[in-house]
Amino acid sequence: MITCGIDIKGSEVILCLLSKEDGLFQITECRQIRHTLSNSNDTDSVRKFQFMLKKLFEDYKVKKAVIRERLTKGKFAGSSVGFKIEAAIQLIDTVEVVLFNSTKIKDILQHNPMPIPFKATGLKAFQEGAFTVAYASLSEHIIEE
Repeated sequence: MITCGIDIKGSEVILCLLSKEDGLFQITECRQIRHTLSNSNDTDSVRKFQFMLKKLFEDYKVKKAVIRERLTKGKFAGSSVGFKIEAAIQLIDTVEVVLFNSTKIKDILQHNPMPIPFKATGLKAFQEGAFTVAYASLSEHIIEE
């Protein structure tokens, strides 16, 4: 099962496709790892953005999308555009969409640390948040057992 880790930064989503089979993690190459919502006030732009992500999920047979949850209040709160992006992703009906907050991610990583340093994955540095949330999602069931 391919899981898509999603980190939202401003008006952009950063993606990482990850799967786990027989205890081994596999990073799937993706044709485009950054997508920008060009005009969040235009309905057609939001629909095109959502359609593009839905098509990407279908093409790569993504079953689950995991979004790194952002704070709603405080100094590090997410922007309104970010929340529109989050809602557009949550409304894609072909994948299961889950939000993971930082506390949950830290708890999972504490019980099941990453087997290799992030730099050894070969991913771009800006993909670390997306990779971490995907890894935490795929490692979550280990804690629950």
